[in-house]
Amino acid sequence: MSEGERTEQAGDATPPPPLDESLRAVSEAGKATLGATKDSLRSLRALLSADLALARSALGRGIAWAGVAVVFGASAWLLATAAGVALMQRFGLSWLASLSIAALFNLAITGLAAWRTSRFFDYMGLHATRRQLSRMGVFDEHGEDDDDGNGEAPRADAVAASLTMAATPSQDPLSQERPR
Repeated sequence: MSEGERTEQAGDATPPPPLDESLRAVSEAGKATLGATKDSLRSLRALLSADLALARSALGRGIAWAGVAVVFGASAWLLATAAGVALMQRFGLSWLASLSIAALFNLAITGLAAWRTSRFFDYMGLHATRRQLSRMGVFDEHGEDDDDGNGEAPRADAVAASLTMAATPSQDPLSQERPR
Protein backbone atom coordinates (compact mmCIF):
# COMPACT_ATOMS: atom_id res chain seq x y z
CA MET A 1 0.00 0.00 0.00
CA SER A 2 1.14 3.48 -0.65
CA GLU A 3 1.01 6.43 1.75
CA GLY A 4 -1.97 7.96 -0.03
CA GLU A 5 -4.15 4.90 0.47
CA ARG A 6 -3.41 4.76 4.20
CA THR A 7 -4.39 8.35 4.79
CA GLU A 8 -7.66 7.92 2.88
CA GLN A 9 -8.61 4.89 4.97
CA ALA A 10 -7.72 6.62 8.21
CA GLY A 11 -9.73 9.70 7.19
CA ASP A 12 -12.86 7.62 6.35
CA ALA A 13 -13.03 5.89 9.74
CA THR A 14 -15.52 7.41 12.17
CA PRO A 15 -14.59 7.67 15.80
CA PRO A 16 -16.29 5.19 18.16
CA PRO A 17 -19.35 6.48 20.01
CA PRO A 18 -18.95 7.56 23.62
CA LEU A 19 -19.20 4.90 26.32
CA ASP A 20 -22.50 6.13 27.80
CA GLU A 21 -24.13 6.06 24.37
CA SER A 22 -22.88 2.49 23.76
CA LEU A 23 -24.21 1.40 27.17
CA ARG A 24 -27.57 3.00 26.43
CA ALA A 25 -27.78 1.18 23.09
CA VAL A 26 -26.88 -2.16 24.72
CA SER A 27 -29.44 -1.51 27.50
CA GLU A 28 -32.18 -0.75 24.98
CA ALA A 29 -31.32 -3.89 23.00
CA GLY A 30 -31.47 -5.95 26.23
CA LYS A 31 -34.86 -4.45 27.13
CA ALA A 32 -36.15 -5.20 23.63
CA THR A 33 -34.88 -8.78 23.90
CA LEU A 34 -36.50 -9.22 27.31
CA GLY A 35 -39.78 -7.84 25.97
CA ALA A 36 -39.67 -10.20 23.00
CA THR A 37 -38.93 -13.11 25.33
CA LYS A 38 -41.90 -12.20 27.54
CA ASP A 39 -44.15 -11.97 24.48
CA SER A 40 -42.91 -15.34 23.22
CA LEU A 41 -43.49 -16.99 26.61
CA ARG A 42 -46.94 -15.43 26.86
CA SER A 43 -47.80 -16.77 23.40
CA LEU A 44 -46.39 -20.19 24.28
CA ARG A 45 -48.49 -20.26 27.48
CA ALA A 46 -51.62 -19.40 25.50
CA LEU A 47 -50.79 -22.09 22.94
CA LEU A 48 -50.23 -24.69 25.67
CA SER A 49 -53.50 -23.72 27.35
CA ALA A 50 -55.41 -24.06 24.07
CA ASP A 51 -53.67 -27.38 23.32
CA LEU A 52 -54.58 -28.78 26.74
CA ALA A 53 -58.20 -27.68 26.32
CA LEU A 54 -58.30 -29.42 22.94
CA ALA A 55 -56.71 -32.56 24.39
CA ARG A 56 -59.19 -32.58 27.29
CA SER A 57 -62.10 -32.30 24.88
CA ALA A 58 -60.64 -34.98 22.60
CA LEU A 59 -60.12 -37.32 25.56
CA GLY A 60 -63.75 -37.04 26.59
CA ARG A 61 -65.00 -37.63 23.08
CA GLY A 62 -62.54 -40.49 22.59
CA ILE A 63 -63.78 -42.19 25.75
CA ALA A 64 -67.38 -41.77 24.61
CA TRP A 65 -66.64 -43.31 21.20
CA ALA A 66 -64.63 -46.10 22.83
CA GLY A 67 -67.74 -46.88 24.90
CA VAL A 68 -69.83 -47.00 21.74
CA ALA A 69 -67.25 -49.30 20.12
CA VAL A 70 -67.27 -51.63 23.14
CA VAL A 71 -71.07 -51.86 23.19
CA PHE A 72 -71.40 -52.55 19.48
CA GLY A 73 -68.36 -54.85 19.46
CA ALA A 74 -69.82 -56.90 22.30
CA SER A 75 -73.20 -57.14 20.61
CA ALA A 76 -71.54 -58.15 17.33
CA TRP A 77 -69.55 -60.83 19.17
CA LEU A 78 -72.75 -62.14 20.78
CA LEU A 79 -74.49 -62.27 17.40
CA ALA A 80 -71.49 -64.03 15.81
CA THR A 81 -71.44 -66.57 18.64
CA ALA A 82 -75.18 -67.15 18.26
CA ALA A 83 -74.73 -67.65 14.52
CA GLY A 84 -71.90 -70.11 15.17
CA VAL A 85 -74.05 -72.05 17.64
CA ALA A 86 -76.92 -72.15 15.13
CA LEU A 87 -74.53 -73.30 12.40
CA MET A 88 -73.10 -76.08 14.59
CA GLN A 89 -76.63 -77.18 15.48
CA ARG A 90 -77.53 -77.24 11.80
CA PHE A 91 -74.51 -79.50 11.11
CA GLY A 92 -75.99 -82.04 13.52
CA LEU A 93 -74.61 -81.16 16.94
CA SER A 94 -77.05 -80.88 19.79
CA TRP A 95 -77.85 -77.49 21.31
CA LEU A 96 -75.94 -78.44 24.45
CA ALA A 97 -72.82 -79.42 22.48
CA SER A 98 -73.00 -76.29 20.30
CA LEU A 99 -73.40 -73.98 23.29
CA SER A 100 -70.63 -75.79 25.18
CA ILE A 101 -68.18 -75.42 22.29
CA ALA A 102 -68.99 -71.71 21.99
CA ALA A 103 -68.63 -71.24 25.75
CA LEU A 104 -65.27 -73.06 25.83
CA PHE A 105 -63.99 -70.96 22.94
CA ASN A 106 -65.05 -67.75 24.69
CA LEU A 107 -63.50 -68.90 27.99
CA ALA A 108 -60.21 -69.73 26.22
CA ILE A 109 -60.05 -66.28 24.63
CA THR A 110 -60.94 -64.68 28.00
CA GLY A 111 -58.17 -66.65 29.73
CA LEU A 112 -55.63 -65.63 27.09
CA ALA A 113 -56.64 -61.97 27.39
CA ALA A 114 -56.47 -62.07 31.21
CA TRP A 115 -53.01 -63.68 31.12
CA ARG A 116 -51.65 -61.12 28.63
CA THR A 117 -53.20 -58.28 30.63
CA SER A 118 -51.52 -59.46 33.83
CA ARG A 119 -48.17 -59.69 32.02
CA PHE A 120 -48.46 -56.12 30.77
CA PHE A 121 -49.56 -54.82 34.17
CA ASP A 122 -46.50 -56.50 35.69
CA TYR A 123 -44.31 -54.27 33.52
CA MET A 124 -45.88 -51.25 35.23
CA GLY A 125 -44.24 -52.22 38.55
CA LEU A 126 -41.24 -49.96 37.90
CA HIS A 127 -38.94 -52.71 39.15
CA ALA A 128 -35.67 -51.17 37.96
CA THR A 129 -36.56 -47.71 39.26
CA ARG A 130 -37.60 -49.05 42.66
CA ARG A 131 -34.40 -51.11 42.88
CA GLN A 132 -32.21 -48.10 42.04
CA LEU A 133 -34.06 -45.89 44.52
CA SER A 134 -33.60 -48.58 47.19
CA ARG A 135 -29.88 -48.73 46.45
CA MET A 136 -29.70 -44.95 46.85
CA GLY A 137 -31.65 -45.18 50.09
CA VAL A 138 -34.38 -42.86 48.82
CA PHE A 139 -37.12 -45.48 48.64
CA ASP A 140 -36.83 -48.53 50.86
CA GLU A 141 -39.57 -51.11 51.15
CA HIS A 142 -38.13 -52.41 54.47
CA GLY A 143 -37.63 -55.99 53.39
CA GLU A 144 -40.88 -56.47 51.50
CA ASP A 145 -40.78 -59.20 48.86
CA ASP A 146 -40.55 -58.19 45.24
CA ASP A 147 -43.46 -58.77 42.90
CA ASP A 148 -41.93 -61.67 41.00
CA GLY A 149 -41.71 -63.87 44.10
CA ASN A 150 -38.03 -64.84 43.91
CA GLY A 151 -36.74 -61.94 45.99
CA GLU A 152 -35.17 -60.10 43.07
CA ALA A 153 -36.81 -57.93 40.44
CA PRO A 154 -35.77 -58.45 36.82
CA ARG A 155 -32.88 -56.19 35.87
CA ALA A 156 -33.72 -53.63 33.21
CA ASP A 157 -30.38 -54.11 31.45
CA ALA A 158 -30.92 -57.87 31.35
CA VAL A 159 -34.40 -57.43 29.92
CA ALA A 160 -33.09 -54.99 27.33
CA ALA A 161 -30.25 -57.33 26.40
CA SER A 162 -32.62 -60.24 25.99
CA LEU A 163 -34.89 -58.16 23.79
CA THR A 164 -32.14 -56.79 21.54
CA MET A 165 -29.87 -59.84 21.17
CA ALA A 166 -29.50 -63.36 22.40
CA ALA A 167 -26.99 -63.19 25.24
CA THR A 168 -24.44 -65.96 25.52
CA PRO A 169 -23.64 -67.23 29.05
CA SER A 170 -20.47 -65.11 29.15
CA GLN A 171 -22.45 -61.98 28.18
CA ASP A 172 -25.41 -62.59 30.50
CA PRO A 173 -25.27 -59.80 33.13
CA LEU A 174 -27.18 -61.88 35.70
CA SER A 175 -24.70 -64.76 35.58
CA GLN A 176 -21.75 -62.41 36.22
CA GLU A 177 -23.38 -60.58 39.10
CA ARG A 178 -23.48 -63.39 41.71
CA PRO A 179 -23.84 -67.16 41.77
CA ARG A 180 -27.25 -68.59 42.54
